[in-house]
Amino acid sequence: MEVVYTDGCNQDFIKLCRLLDDHLNKIAGGEENRAQYIQYNTLEDIHDVVLAYEDNNPIGCASFKFYENGVAEVKRVFIKKEYRRKGISKHLMSLLEKRAIEKDFYKLVLETGASLVEAMGLYHQIGYTIIENYGQYKDMKESVCMQKLLQKA
Repeated sequence: MEVVYTDGCNQDFIKLCRLLDDHLNKIAGGEENRAQYIQYNTLEDIHDVVLAYEDNNPIGCASFKFYENGVAEVKRVFIKKEYRRKGISKHLMSLLEKRAIEKDFYKLVLETGASLVEAMGLYHQIGYTIIENYGQYKDMKESVCMQKLLQKA
């Protein structure tokens, strides 16, 4: 597996995000059931992306964007179905956390859905804890917000 650091304009990242949206639409029962979230998943403010490749094919991604001083928000974490359960998402999240530390962030926050059991399991396993819903997710009862305090090595 090869890893590449890029930004939200990368075409492979954009393609993976479309697959992620398709996956989320299936879980939610259609795009109309995710309409309130779509506006918060645009890519133009994402400047830190890590992509995983196998044989030059993009297989997964993870990213973050500035949320507030010292805090970044994890966005668009996705692994193609046939590559799941191989530790790729953990590896990408670890690289993302290291990149965040390099950029002087001390905390990562994220939002996921209560129905995304695998995602929540991953985040719990790597040290994220549930917090009160923040920002735009404050009144969205389907949302589960989490955080992780980062430690410099």
